[in-house]
Amino acid sequence: MAIVDLTGETTTTILWEKVLTEGHGSLVRARRVFRYLPSAPRCKMCSNPFRGPAGRVLAAAGFGPSRKNPNLCSRCCDALPAGGAEVDVAVLFADVRGSTALGRRGVADFATLMNRFYAAATQTLLRHDAVIDKLIGDEVMAIFVAGISGRRYRRSAVLAGVDLLRAVGYCSDRGPWLEVGVTVNAGLAYVGNVGGSVVDFTALGDPVNLAARMQSSAAGGELLVASGVADELAGGAPVRTLDLRSYETPVSAFVLGA
Repeated sequence: MAIVDLTGETTTTILWEKVLTEGHGSLVRARRVFRYLPSAPRCKMCSNPFRGPAGRVLAAAGFGPSRKNPNLCSRCCDALPAGGAEVDVAVLFADVRGSTALGRRGVADFATLMNRFYAAATQTLLRHDAVIDKLIGDEVMAIFVAGISGRRYRRSAVLAGVDLLRAVGYCSDRGPWLEVGVTVNAGLAYVGNVGGSVVDFTALGDPVNLAARMQSSAAGGELLVASGVADELAGGAPVRTLDLRSYETPVSAFVLGA
């Protein structure tokens, strides 16, 4: 009988799979505390703040920004090795509508508006135990995995999308102060610390690409949730068939709102 030596890449994959599906006890406990501490930016994995009084105290304890990736703290980036594992993940994209026209009003005003959006998105997503993957231009990407976001991570992604629309003013008396569309998809993806000399905690794969493609079909105030993600939340929501670039087969999605 052959004996398999679980070393190197195999051992790393097993470690990542355990963290992503079962959770890393100290990481989960840290997120529960850190998400309530003020000041951005934060570590994408544990939500530790890098600035303000809390950030300075935690930096002395080894939670400062990693030299490999300033979006992760040293504890999360350097303690976990480069690599990852294929796990089921829910992916959320939120995109500002009409950002090109908004940018023409003036750079300073546009920056102020986007910072307000980033703050609202960050606060909302952290409440649902998301990992905020990217804040780029007029777009936010977040991922939800069982080991970090809890066993009902798919449901959390959909509820986070609903709350994000409310955070920008949909369903309020004054209406939205920014037009935002949101999409959620889920499936098997590669999640972990990806890169060479600079690593980034992120998710790669078709579920991510599909969620990004769906974004072009989400109007302001809409949350498009791919069929099969969390259908129990859809109720009697209408279903839209999406013809997406690079996808031969149309995609079915529930159309939700705030």
